[in-house]
Amino acid sequence: MSAGGLRDNVVTAPPLPEGALQEALNGPIVLERIIAELRAKDTLPNELRSQLADTLQRELQLRSVKTLQLQNQLDFNGNGIYSIMARAGTPAAAKYLADLTASSLLEWDRGRALSGIDRAMQSLEAQLVEIDRQLSEGGQSDLERQTLVASRSSLQRALAQADIQAKGATGSLELVSPAVEPLERVAPKPTRNAILTGLLTLLLGVSVAALRTLTDRTARTEDDLLNFGLPTLGSVPKIRRRDVVFGGIVRAARQAGLYEALGFLRVNLLTRLGAPSGQRVMISSTAPGEGKSSLTATLADTLASSGLRVLIIDADMRRGTQQDVWEKYETGRTWKQLVGEGGARTLQDALKAPENVQVIEAEPGVHVLPAGPGIQDSMGLLNRAPLADVFKSWSQNYDLMLIDSPPLLALADGLVLGRHVDQVLIVVEEGRTSLNAVKQTLRRARNANLPILGFILNKVSASSQESQGYGYGYSYGPRKRGA
Repeated sequence: MSAGGLRDNVVTAPPLPEGALQEALNGPIVLERIIAELRAKDTLPNELRSQLADTLQRELQLRSVKTLQLQNQLDFNGNGIYSIMARAGTPAAAKYLADLTASSLLEWDRGRALSGIDRAMQSLEAQLVEIDRQLSEGGQSDLERQTLVASRSSLQRALAQADIQAKGATGSLELVSPAVEPLERVAPKPTRNAILTGLLTLLLGVSVAALRTLTDRTARTEDDLLNFGLPTLGSVPKIRRRDVVFGGIVRAARQAGLYEALGFLRVNLLTRLGAPSGQRVMISSTAPGEGKSSLTATLADTLASSGLRVLIIDADMRRGTQQDVWEKYETGRTWKQLVGEGGARTLQDALKAPENVQVIEAEPGVHVLPAGPGIQDSMGLLNRAPLADVFKSWSQNYDLMLIDSPPLLALADGLVLGRHVDQVLIVVEEGRTSLNAVKQTLRRARNANLPILGFILNKVSASSQESQGYGYGYSYGPRKRGA
């Protein structure tokens, strides 16, 4: 939601952009409600009610509303008052129509606040259904089941809070004064029949930050990704840069509260994969810099911590980074035999001679095949290699093979690699990855028949974690003895 998230006690609709209230008054949502009220209630004489309803219906169809006029007195920040003027056959009818219009606009404004809560509740309910499905299927370890139960409890509390907030949601407008019936009819100029009605005061000015939120089209929450029809398997917090510089991404992830977030990601991934035995998962993104390589490494680390054997293939042969990521974590380097005897130690060389390959033992349970120095003809090398046979041979002694792919919008390499894997994960950076880029990425992937499993929302800010109910899991640490 743009204003008043689920963490707030009172949810308020976001400020109105310039011209929004006028558009609402001229649109079908408000006008059709006014017309329906005129036809349903007998507050006015039947002939007059019917005439007003027919006139408004005709003006709605012509997109030229003259019976109702909106005037405003706003400052440069958008704060001020709105005045509604109505035309009718009698002063009493004009007053009634003006009051009815003010009521309809207030109801429409409150609906803007409720729409954000409704979307949040739908997302929470969908997550509860998924967790219930996982729990009913069983097959998890005790730790994974406890994680799911704790997540379910947190989601239920968030859903209950959202229901309470829906009942107290308010719009950004407030009725200051009802309409005043004029003493006499003004004739022969019908427009002078209009009377001053409710003065609607904006509770929240239109600030630069609010306008930016309204027009922002980047992925900021899991809700933003729901329309693509794919699940979000995890939301991973952002790590402080200095922690990464001093300790490397893997060590920083262990110490900076990512353990629980990556635990949820691991559970969701393994639940969808079933029994992991040599399965191949490609991790990609829309553009460079969204954190796919770092996330691949930290995911491998958390998978290995649960006893799985993981092979990382750094397939970004233009800008490979996996070797650098792991060397910051562990300065020592031990080479292990992947297949054959001796042989290649980079993906570039391994694709030319796949029967003899060595890999780095990054840590117990995690082996890495580096990409090698950057090359331009990565696509030609991929097209010439028998990738299906190569990947099958390399992955047979591992539970999972994670392939760090180039961004799907930057290079076509990922489209070639993705045809030879079991699942594809798309990393989306909070507040940076545009929804249009996600749409284009999915279009390319589906045209190439890639098996897209879902999204990972990466580099989630602390404020977003709190607003979406993730803060409980990240701060729930073990009790210290004697505390």
